[in-house]
Amino acid sequence: MLFLTLFIVVVIAVVGFAVWPALADTSGEPPGTRASAAAADLAGRGEAKPESLEGVLVVQLMAGEITRSQYLHSIEGLAARDDDRHPLAVPPEIGPADA
Repeated sequence: MLFLTLFIVVVIAVVGFAVWPALADTSGEPPGTRASAAAADLAGRGEAKPESLEGVLVVQLMAGEITRSQYLHSIEGLAARDDDRHPLAVPPEIGPADA
């Protein structure tokens, strides 16, 4: 009986900690506003800015400026463009693998 009680308490605590950030974000600000302000603060302190398009997309995703599906679509386009510019060259087979 003690095990069941402790198990229920632990499950409730884990669910509470998982849901807490969603409940605490009731400030009424748009989703990306606070993250953009934090990114501007980092830039003001001289933190490194992303130097590649992938880095910019990650910063936008983390700031809430783009959605996950927009991020995936952009990365897919980057991968296709990279494949066109630098195709993978597979070396020819020399002989049987068991030799």
